[in-house]
Amino acid sequence: MTADYFVRPMTPTDVPEVERLTDAAFFDLDVRTHRAGWPAPEHRSEARAAEWRARVRHLVQHDPRGCWVAEDDSGVLGATVSMRRDTTWLLAAYAVRPGLQGRGVGRQLLDAALAYGDGCLHGMIAASEDPPAVRRYRLAGFTLHPTMLLRGPVARADLPVVERVREGSAGDVPLMDSVDRQVRGAAHGVDHEVLTRAYRLVVVDRPTGSGYAYVAARGGPYLLAATNRRTATDLLWEALAASSPDEPVEVPHVSAANEWALDVGLACRMQLWTSGYLALRGLKPPAPYLHSGHFL
Repeated sequence: MTADYFVRPMTPTDVPEVERLTDAAFFDLDVRTHRAGWPAPEHRSEARAAEWRARVRHLVQHDPRGCWVAEDDSGVLGATVSMRRDTTWLLAAYAVRPGLQGRGVGRQLLDAALAYGDGCLHGMIAASEDPPAVRRYRLAGFTLHPTMLLRGPVARADLPVVERVREGSAGDVPLMDSVDRQVRGAAHGVDHEVLTRAYRLVVVDRPTGSGYAYVAARGGPYLLAATNRRTATDLLWEALAASSPDEPVEVPHVSAANEWALDVGLACRMQLWTSGYLALRGLKPPAPYLHSGHFL
């Protein structure tokens, strides 16, 4: 059967429409997979939507051959955003307009993104619990590692004193890239341009270990990497200390290889849930490491 749509490279002018489509798709998924005890699904706020658009414009600029849309006369039907860093291919975003299952849109978009990773030794995807997407990742040769989510308020009395964690800056990029290569096999490189503008950065640089964390606006880690567990634990405590005492904070994307993060979360009485997968090809789950959903 001939497809009634076509797949083409994404352009910067597509980004606003792609943002709206992905928001609708992820909201629909959140509604379908909602669990008792979780916050009610919400659409992105305008602030979060602006951050999302900035991240994708950055990737369209630096990885134009990894960013694709499917389109017909009605507009954009789906999109995928991927990148290459060193010898690793990473999937940053992947969504199809709700209600379009069965037309092959998702499969063709993922095939286009995977082709950008030809020749890469490793692959990483932060996967949701969407069954069709997870099935495609497994058929593409990825190993699916279930991940966990810690959620809850952090009482001030639960916070230890953490020493020798300092504020970071763009001048720390060489240190952070070195840590990334040790832990996940690939530096974030140009992605620090976006990350250092959007998030508070904290860094540890000791003779016994080094690492960094980008801290989410409400506290908790957006991305964390370290050369050993003690350093990672200090960075996680620092990120949790940025939360408000009575507001729930999240520590997402915890793989079984990162039980040190579970120990921190359980020490301050956060709730533990299963949530999504880390899909990997050609490497083991990075540790000590808490990946981001977008830049991994």
